[in-house]
Amino acid sequence: MQLETYISDLLYRYECVTIPEFGAFLTQRVSATIHETTNAFYPPSKTVSFNEQIQKNDGLLAHYIADVEKIPFEVASKKIEKRVHILKNYLTQGETLTFKNIGEIVFNSEGKIVFEPSNHLNYLTDSFGLSQFVSPKVTREVYKKEVEKIEKVIPIAITPEKRKTAPSYLKYAAIALVALTLGGLGGANYYVNKVEEHNQLAQEEAAQQLDSKIQQATFNLNPFPAINLNVTKQTGNYHIIAGAFRFEENCNKKVQQLKAEGFSARKIGVNRYGLHQVVYASYEDRLEALKALRTIKNTHNIDAWLDVRKLD
Repeated sequence: MQLETYISDLLYRYECVTIPEFGAFLTQRVSATIHETTNAFYPPSKTVSFNEQIQKNDGLLAHYIADVEKIPFEVASKKIEKRVHILKNYLTQGETLTFKNIGEIVFNSEGKIVFEPSNHLNYLTDSFGLSQFVSPKVTREVYKKEVEKIEKVIPIAITPEKRKTAPSYLKYAAIALVALTLGGLGGANYYVNKVEEHNQLAQEEAAQQLDSKIQQATFNLNPFPAINLNVTKQTGNYHIIAGAFRFEENCNKKVQQLKAEGFSARKIGVNRYGLHQVVYASYEDRLEALKALRTIKNTHNIDAWLDVRKLD
């Protein structure tokens, strides 16, 4: 009798398969894992362990053997008992018991049972068809520490500007020379302060020139024709709901879509479920709202519905 075959079949469906007067094989679900060094991905699985303290006959294994071999339950129990006697003799003689696709059992130097599970079979049916695979290592760009230190000390960016006269270039060259001579952060700060001072003076001079040109200019402004806009504010307590959205961005898109299709769409706020509601239109008269709802259901959206409430 291939006892390990029957045990293996039952491990797919049960978390505990007991061999009477010998011990029990237990399974426990483990999540998917990633090997840190090999980058191998392993699917969810069941780990198998062995507990020699659980030896009480629960009838599971005997019933399964009796059903498969078409024999009485008592006969199946006797066959298990005989097989257990042989297994114990092998262990006492120092041999290793190999249960195919389950694991190996052996006595250690202290006379205790040691179980080494097999990883050749995944007993988790949810992972059927899934196998391990190796993914290329994800590399990330590493910035040099020296560059980071420099950016923390002097986080500035200087854009060169064109100057009209030679004295301006000479002045900037002199400032840069002083900054380089001083060295380090103090020289850089001195240089930046001089550049900011010069930029401020240049902006003030440009503003004065602009004011002077504005005072000299003559403007002839012709009045534009008036534009009259007729805006109808939607009122009423009868609202034809087009949809409700978790994100307001989707709500805005729906409003724009319905307006493009000719509806007087708008947002009417957030309902008690935290969803942003969009309406095709709102009506003062209930009969008029029901008539519009019937038309919308027949031509545009069968899921549209009527919400009757007073808006704040």
